[in-house]
Amino acid sequence: MNLHHLRVFHAAAQAGGITAGAARLNLSQPAASREIKELEIRLGVTLLDRSSRGLSLTEAGRDLLDYARRIFALEQAAEARLRDLAGLEGGRLLLGASNTIGNHLLPPLLARFAALYPGIEITLLVSNSQQVRQRLDDDQLNLGFVEGPAVGEDVNHRAIGHDRIIAVATIGHPLTLAGTLSATDLADRVAVAREPGSGTRASIDEAYAVLGQTYRPAITVGTAEALKNLLLAGGMAWVPRLSVLPELRSGRLVELAVADLVIERPLTMIWRKGRTLAPAARAFADLVCEDGQ
Repeated sequence: MNLHHLRVFHAAAQAGGITAGAARLNLSQPAASREIKELEIRLGVTLLDRSSRGLSLTEAGRDLLDYARRIFALEQAAEARLRDLAGLEGGRLLLGASNTIGNHLLPPLLARFAALYPGIEITLLVSNSQQVRQRLDDDQLNLGFVEGPAVGEDVNHRAIGHDRIIAVATIGHPLTLAGTLSATDLADRVAVAREPGSGTRASIDEAYAVLGQTYRPAITVGTAEALKNLLLAGGMAWVPRLSVLPELRSGRLVELAVADLVIERPLTMIWRKGRTLAPAARAFADLVCEDGQ
């Protein structure tokens, strides 16, 4: 069906005549009559009964008018929705972030973004870096935020900051009294660590591998909250400094001095190559990058 023909028919039916309908569309009356006639021929039905008293809709015409009203209402709704999206007055923002970034770096940025664009629905999924990457691959996210460099040629990436992974222990732990330590001193100590797949764990394992050593934590946990609670119960761990700033400031945790091992990593924003960022995602990415400057 030719939608231009349908639009002319819809205008004529709504206006009560071909001349009035043609005027709404800036068409001549003969041109509008021709369009409607071509529509009738195409469909094989008569849509308008013409008489000296004017036009009236046939049964087929009434049915088609009902469909036309719904079609053009949807068209208007679609245009309004896309205008809202372009103007950031509506839409959705789907984010995935590793624990360190999702729990410590993004919350204040999300609060600022929500204040700027209250019509946008925001969802943040916090998990480990491997799971964030998988969700991005599955097209479940607009943007992902991971610890460490981006991996793979199918993602665009941009560094948004840096973090340092430090060795910490609870106040009074024997290691806090030992002075300067080495990576070997900590390799086989009773320690808590995140699970494989975590960006933090990957950075620790890689740093020890460079030294020709293997890091063997006694307890492995799947969330940053569980790790911190176990740590505060009396233990030692390598953790992102961002995640324990309040405890370091309050003295509940103590940073250990390790002479031969410094673990630093970039914090990275990633998005799929070949995918156009929605206006909301583009605006949030800009906000994140501005904050990191």
